[in-house]
Amino acid sequence: MKIVIMEPLGITAEKVEEAAKAVKQKGHEVIYYETRTENTAELIERGKDADIIIIANLPFRKEVIEHCQNLKMLSIAFTGVDHVDVDYCKQKGITVCNAAGYSTNAVAELTFGLAISVLRNIPACDDKTRAEGTKAGLVGSELYGKTFGVIGTGAIGTKVALLAKAFGCNVIAYSRTKREAITQAGITYVSLEELLKQSDIVSLHVPFNDATKGFIGKEQLAWMKSSAILLNTARGGVVDNQALADALNAGNIAGAGIDVYEMEPPIQKNHPLVCAKHTVLTPHVAFASHEALYARALIVFDNIIKWEAGTPQNLLS
Repeated sequence: MKIVIMEPLGITAEKVEEAAKAVKQKGHEVIYYETRTENTAELIERGKDADIIIIANLPFRKEVIEHCQNLKMLSIAFTGVDHVDVDYCKQKGITVCNAAGYSTNAVAELTFGLAISVLRNIPACDDKTRAEGTKAGLVGSELYGKTFGVIGTGAIGTKVALLAKAFGCNVIAYSRTKREAITQAGITYVSLEELLKQSDIVSLHVPFNDATKGFIGKEQLAWMKSSAILLNTARGGVVDNQALADALNAGNIAGAGIDVYEMEPPIQKNHPLVCAKHTVLTPHVAFASHEALYARALIVFDNIIKWEAGTPQNLLS
């Protein structure tokens, strides 16, 4: 079969070759495109003869998929899949798998990097130090003893909750699905309103879908303490970022650490959060550690091996 990797996977070509070894040993052809394009015609040209396509967070829509007449499987090197027309794939009988779990540690760690950066004013401290300044006006706050609210207790949210416990936080959670690992750790599930009203730090870990679009908006932000901070390493669309910027600029909440936006970076210089007070912003990098990017390459090829053997994993359709 012809396997086409439609975009760079964030690792070296040698690492891709290493990850693809098992499928190549089965006689499959692997074509790797080391440049990214979102041009529809170019994507069609790349994928038109493929039996299996691998993408990461490249938008992959019906107008491309319908021209990939041989396509039997789509292996997505990403956890979220709102950039893919999964329903259309289902209609066409195309198997879709994602790379669940590859970035759990990476995202959880960056969540705390953002939290501490906001609480301890790390970017401002760096600027002040380089300008021959002192700590005047830069004394921050500790994580220890704070109430840490986790919204969404999937794999990443659970990891964040347990790490927050290790930091000495009082952890509370809100999620549609309750996890035994959370309750066994002595973490209490509460309503969304209770969590937002009680928490000093609110960390988002929900997928982006119709139910979570604009999940945190003006009303929800108004429930938060004026001393609280918001962290978003989930998906940009779950927060109304204009409402968040307004809340920050009005002093209604104290700060925000944001890794995701309504669009993929680069974001414009006049984006509301770029212009807002007390933010630490990163360019959708939470998932992107060397370890995680190689792990997802292994997962997407393992998805292919398992699918071919009749025991598919990480199934979405």
